[in-house]
Amino acid sequence: MARSLSIIGFLALAIGLLWIGQGTGAIAWPRSSSMINQLQWAGCGAVLGAVGLVLIWQGSR
Repeated sequence: MARSLSIIGFLALAIGLLWIGQGTGAIAWPRSSSMINQLQWAGCGAVLGAVGLVLIWQGSR
């Protein structure tokens, strides 16, 4: 169970960081993405990244 939480947490954190990068315009990949320069996606990415950190923390306990 702990390993599953950690894996899901790392995936959530990675996706959250990607969303933050796309939402702020720092990551323009893929070029056709509608998420680029849309700050609401940066906010969603921050929330998802925080959830990922909590899952990683729970998995390491």
